[in-house]
Amino acid sequence: MSRIELELRQEDLRLTAPFRITGHVFHDVPVVIATVRDGACAGRGEAAGVYYLDDRPDGMLATLEAHRERIEAGLTRDALRTLLPPGGARNALDCALWELEAQRAGVPVWKLAGIAAPRPLLTTFTIGADDPAAMAKAAMAYTQARALKLKLTGEADLDTERVRAVRAARPDAWIGVDANQGYVPATLERLLPVLVQARISLLEQPCARGRESDLDGVDHAVPIAADESVQGLDEIEALVGRFDVVNIKLDKCGGLTEGLLMAQKARALGMRVMVGNMVGTSWAMAPGYVLGQHCDIVDLDGALFLTHDRTPAAIYADGHIQCADDVWGGPRE
Repeated sequence: MSRIELELRQEDLRLTAPFRITGHVFHDVPVVIATVRDGACAGRGEAAGVYYLDDRPDGMLATLEAHRERIEAGLTRDALRTLLPPGGARNALDCALWELEAQRAGVPVWKLAGIAAPRPLLTTFTIGADDPAAMAKAAMAYTQARALKLKLTGEADLDTERVRAVRAARPDAWIGVDANQGYVPATLERLLPVLVQARISLLEQPCARGRESDLDGVDHAVPIAADESVQGLDEIEALVGRFDVVNIKLDKCGGLTEGLLMAQKARALGMRVMVGNMVGTSWAMAPGYVLGQHCDIVDLDGALFLTHDRTPAAIYADGHIQCADDVWGGPRE
């Protein structure tokens, strides 16, 4: 493995509007960009980290700087999984190494990953937690969206009104809800019948990480997805029986290499697979798009929340996302 050059920087991505979930309101998203160069070949990786684990850009940059010598000596993706734990730092570098490998080989990342020609993917369009009427208005404004994901806050009565308002506004759409750990058994018991009545197709992370036992005995009339409850490959087996779907986010698990392994393992355990995102530009959506070729549910709308995206960028059309090879991961002339 030849020696490479590592470049690191932080960027602050501005959101078009404040975005609210359980316990947090976001105004911007700071990300780390890792670039690895080998002569004329270069690979890029973008990572936002995992805010609820205090995985932030300053720490990610420090981690990567601490291992600069090892990285520039020609670190492989497999060796990276041993060197760094799951999280944003590993994600940024892993994705950069994937693209560098594609540059060297003269083929796109999806081909290196053993995927047939990628297809456009139906993606959810996310609606932040807000007044029910405002959420219904937002749902109607997403005219191209065929699938919606609603952010809830754990306030059962208000969340009930949110779900009903959006379903009334969009009777045609696939709808999932994301509780972001906001529920406990008593409030979840009140919410579930509402979700069934409103034809909700997915309930994501209703209870707090570490409180997965709260789901024991819960009716799975609405499939339940693990998000915060699964950070990497070694946590999947513990989900069986409590969750139906594994939500893989590259910032959580530490990159596309781990994400592909997680998808394979989840399938082997009889679980469905979802790809999500922590918000980012098309450089962050594109590796997720590769993983998304293996997924049942796709949530890769993060670039739509930004005032500016990369050029070229992912294309969102007819409710789908498509990332051409020139966005990220393809050989360059």
